[in-house]
Amino acid sequence: MSHKQSIQRLLDKAQITINGTQPGDIQVHNEQLYGRVLAEGSLGLGESYMDGWWDSIQLDEFFAKVHTVQLDKDIVDKRLIVNAVKARVFNMQNKRLSKRVAQEHYNLDNDFYEKMLDPHMQYTCAYWKGVQTLEEAQEQKLELICRKLQLRKGDRILELGCGWGGFAQYAASKYGCSVVAHNISSEQVAFARRWCAGLPVEVVQGDYREATGEFDKVAAIGLTEHVGYKNYRTLMETAHSRLKPHGLFLLHTIANNASVTTSDPWFDKYIFPGGMLPSVAQLGAAMDGLLVMEDWHNFGPDYDKTLVAWKNNVDKHRDEFKSKFDERFHRMWRYYLLSLAGAFRARKIHLWQIVMSKQGVLGGYESVR
Repeated sequence: MSHKQSIQRLLDKAQITINGTQPGDIQVHNEQLYGRVLAEGSLGLGESYMDGWWDSIQLDEFFAKVHTVQLDKDIVDKRLIVNAVKARVFNMQNKRLSKRVAQEHYNLDNDFYEKMLDPHMQYTCAYWKGVQTLEEAQEQKLELICRKLQLRKGDRILELGCGWGGFAQYAASKYGCSVVAHNISSEQVAFARRWCAGLPVEVVQGDYREATGEFDKVAAIGLTEHVGYKNYRTLMETAHSRLKPHGLFLLHTIANNASVTTSDPWFDKYIFPGGMLPSVAQLGAAMDGLLVMEDWHNFGPDYDKTLVAWKNNVDKHRDEFKSKFDERFHRMWRYYLLSLAGAFRARKIHLWQIVMSKQGVLGGYESVR
């Protein structure tokens, strides 16, 4: 059986046709694609797309179909095995190695991110309940977080991993809170400091493990994906040690159906070095005996819409960045956003907001949706 026949047999399970005309079908421009994917797995599939070897009428739908029938389990990816061994031997998200994702991804270009994101500079899942635009959905997400944390004027908040400072700015200006935010990305820290100037917000360029002080509330919004399975307990311990008695901790994270100790090889190389997605079991073990789980909210399908909106913004402003980013970068970024959208659509991965408390909420916690 030829490499092409082997690939088509796999794709038949997902009702995908090579050189077909339906959404999710693929158009192959280089016949070496088939052998490359069989030999290199996820990395070969992504790099061959970046190289222009293949396209899809609707890339997000291609990945939704692939993930729905779990085709990734049919191709042995040797890099996953190598990465898993490294992850067991080393802490790939220690303070030194954790800086890679800041240097390679978050320090990329603030102007680029401003064009891709909304006015609140939110680089995490929006909340689309009852709204139509990305800006509305991201503001609604911020409001949801504030309500879940039961913010009150005068609250002191610790934010672990603050992005460009959007939540800190919102909580300080809308709710009258003071915020101490930790971030390892120099570009994001500089942006956040400018944006939050004049507000009771302190932006610290430092690792989340270095946080000190006592706070009414703690938030980690889009940080856990970079923490690593060896450090989930450390994250929970950090929140616990920084919280006042009965204080609240909100964790907002992309998450996995199964426990893993490494990430997809293509994403690890090109997008999020050292990133991985936690499972229910891993987060449960991390908080076990330490924090009280008050609320667990899954709105993963909203990330599908968020990622497509970001992709549309990138396409809209593509010509403005031709001098900075070439065609291969654009294909890489399109692959990144739409492959994730497909994974959320197939319910392979999820978006969780978990509210925990230190010593429990007296009288009980009322869930917010």
